[in-house]
Amino acid sequence: MDVDLRKLRYFVAVAEELHFGRAAARLHIAQPVLSRQIRALEGELRAQLFVRDKRSTALTEAGRRLLEDARPLLASAEALRRRVATAARGTFTVGFMPGLTVTDAVRDLTARHPEVAVELLRTTWEDQIEVLHDGRADVSLVRLPIDRRGLSVRPLFSEPRVAVLRADHRLAGKESVRVADLAAEHLLNHPDAVPEWRDVATGLRDGTAPPWREFRSVEEKLEHVAAGQGIAVVPLSTSAYYTRPDVVCVPVEDLPPNEVCLAWVASRRSPLVFAFAEACVRYNRIAE
Repeated sequence: MDVDLRKLRYFVAVAEELHFGRAAARLHIAQPVLSRQIRALEGELRAQLFVRDKRSTALTEAGRRLLEDARPLLASAEALRRRVATAARGTFTVGFMPGLTVTDAVRDLTARHPEVAVELLRTTWEDQIEVLHDGRADVSLVRLPIDRRGLSVRPLFSEPRVAVLRADHRLAGKESVRVADLAAEHLLNHPDAVPEWRDVATGLRDGTAPPWREFRSVEEKLEHVAAGQGIAVVPLSTSAYYTRPDVVCVPVEDLPPNEVCLAWVASRRSPLVFAFAEACVRYNRIAE
């Protein structure tokens, strides 16, 4: 039996909404059509996926299992569609984190493959590997730690990390600080991104730390630092890229360096991926 991806999309919409009317509106189809497609899917799978009455819709155990498996399957299908469309256009997309430069490697690739148009995609901590899994990028320059499952990861270089402080912060004039000096501060990074700070943070231990919030960009995070709402820990190259007069950067002696790597989906065997990886390694050796 071949699984119909369209029916799977319909199923996921109903499973997420738990309401056939809302799911039909989300899918821009008529509700009777959606109901018929779900019944057809249940017939093909020989399993009841929903329990329905006049007041509610609930997933069965089989439905919960299908939802768990359907989401990554649909994501993989969408990623495949994007990669095929990209290949048809003759483009190769490189993701990169703020502060990292890919100019030399891109020039190397285009010199060796002039028929390829390279596109650049700036990423964040939140989506630096997501762009690989969903097909938006062919390769991505990432900062560790990342979830390596399903990826090939090639180390490139490491760099020190610094604390970004408001210009009038009590530690702003120091040549360097230690993690313990920052224990009472509110860190704007996710605590898991700086486990050395997380393990000594006063606010995390006594429960007084403000809830962590996600920032969409380095610029947004620096605005909060400048406003005195916390501090940030960033790689040295990022701090150099985003200089501004109302914040200062102080080296943190006992933080391990940030590791920069090139990552791509492990199942990919594209010669362009390997050519770009070799260029990245070659030019980073020259830089050292």
